[in-house]
Order: sequence, then C-alpha cells, then structure tokens
Amino acid sequence: MLAAPAVAQGDAPSFEKTFDSTLGTEVRTPQNFEARYDSDLERRIATIADGSRGRIGVAAVDLSTGRYVGVLGDQRFPMASTSKIAIAATFLEGVEKGRWSLTSEFPLLVPQRSAPFSSARAPVSEGQHFPAIDLIEMMITRSNNAATDALLRVVGGPPKVNDWVRRQGITEFSLDRDIATLVRDDGEFNPANHIDTRDSATPKAMVQLLTGLYQGKFLSDESRRVLLGAMSRTITGKRRIPALMPAEVRVSHKTGSLNNTSSDVGILETADGRAVAVAIYVTGQGTRLEREARIAQIARALHDGYAEENQRNWASASYGAR
Repeated sequence: MLAAPAVAQGDAPSFEKTFDSTLGTEVRTPQNFEARYDSDLERRIATIADGSRGRIGVAAVDLSTGRYVGVLGDQRFPMASTSKIAIAATFLEGVEKGRWSLTSEFPLLVPQRSAPFSSARAPVSEGQHFPAIDLIEMMITRSNNAATDALLRVVGGPPKVNDWVRRQGITEFSLDRDIATLVRDDGEFNPANHIDTRDSATPKAMVQLLTGLYQGKFLSDESRRVLLGAMSRTITGKRRIPALMPAEVRVSHKTGSLNNTSSDVGILETADGRAVAVAIYVTGQGTRLEREARIAQIARALHDGYAEENQRNWASASYGAR
C-alpha cells in the first residue's frame, strides 16, 4: 500500500492546503482498484473506505491463516483513545516484573481548566484513589481519561509506552502527550486532510499490537486475560465494530474519538473458532454518526469476506482430498 510521507511534528498548516496537489489523491483515497488490490475482499473494503470525504485507514488479519487486508494501512492516523491499549499493556508488564501490582492504588488525574496550547502539558489534579485493576477497567471499558493518565504517569509517561511498543517490534506508533493535553489541544489540525505524526499509528501497526497481545507474545497469560477481558466489556462504540456483527461473534475492542476522527480497533472471535484482528480509522465523512456507520460497514465486510474466503479454501481442500 502507498504510505504518505512522514510529517514532522509542528509542520505548518501549508501542508494541509497542498495535500492533494503535492501528494496526489492516492494518499487520501485509493485509486485504480483493479491494479492496486489483488483480491475481491480488498477491493470490497477499498470501495467502502472511499476517501473522497476524508481519509479512511483499514488493516485486518485473520489470525488462523495470516491473511492480511489493508487499505491505506501504512498511513498514520490519530490514535485518540485506541492508544490506551498500549498504555495498559505497558503497565501490565510492570506488574509482571513486580514494580507494582493490580491492587496497588493510584489517584485519578483530573484535568483542570486551561487555555489550549497555554502550556506544554495540561494541568491536572489528583482525585480519588483506585486499585490499578479498576483503573484499567475504567480506561478500557469506559475510556476514562483520568484513569488513563493515572497509569500513564505510573509507567513514566509516553516515552515508556513508546519503548514498550518498540520492544515488541512495532515502529509506526508514537505517543507524544498525556490524554489531558491531547484532549485540551484537540482541533489543531483536520485529520481528514492533514497527517500529524504526533499521537498517531498506522492501522497496520495497531493490528500488529492486537495480534501480539491476542497470541500471548507480548504479555503473560494473566496480563492478557486482564486486558482482553476489559476490551470484551467495552461499552463505548456500540455503533462501531459491534453494530452489524452477528450475535455469535465476540468483539473485544477499544474506541477512539477526537476532532473529525472516529476509530475502533479490536479482535473478532467467530463462531467457527477463528480470530480476526481489526483496526479501522475514519476521518471526515460529515458527522460522527456517519463515521461510525462507516466503521460498522467495514467491520462487517471484513467478517463476511474472511468467512467466505475460509469457506472456499475449506471446500477446495476437501475436494482435493477426495
């Protein structure tokens, strides 16, 4: 897939004005489906992920076969709250190493009012103390920002999360601000036509993260159970990945929302025993409801497409064995 050139932190807004004229519409919306995509499934996803009203990035892999599907999967998108998966994983590694425990109590970090861009970090104050296991539940299932920043401070801030991610072999990921600052300063750029590499990841990198967590490569079995268990209880994003899924599909996911962008990433566990890692980042499209509808449509198309491919492969193998 074509990847957009990296945009340095703090690049002038002139990049936004010349997005299409400089880089071409292929950076914003995929063209020439027949030449670019080598399967019906990828062409189907690319059609739904039409970028004419804002960039849409998709990456998915069927973990039973390794079959990867990507549409702008190598472009950077705002992670928003999907980064909380990596923050939780970094904390859980610390638990495994005995630095703290799931019963250790830490205070919520509650944002205080401040003007956008008025300081390098948004001011926060300490709130009620909660055990770490409860903070993880709050930050994943309800996307609680004060709980997230509590654990982010415990692990040592964004650099420690980036270090954990890099050690897992994932490079196209960068967490640069705490959540209080990210939310306070949201709206500096329009992600539909501007690529800001701060607090961003590629859909492909997020699928790599999900894959390693699900397969037990990055954390212990107990840590994996804690994180994926919380993701399975997520109550945000009911109109996103879960919206059009068959009732028998188990969805463990984490949503993200910022200015003109909505996202959802997670694991689909199907009735036939397969697991699919999915990352969908949608910008523009008009409204949040329209972005969420696009996420739901893409997720269902991925589910159905993978199921059809596996059924064809099974039938072909059965026929050849006769």
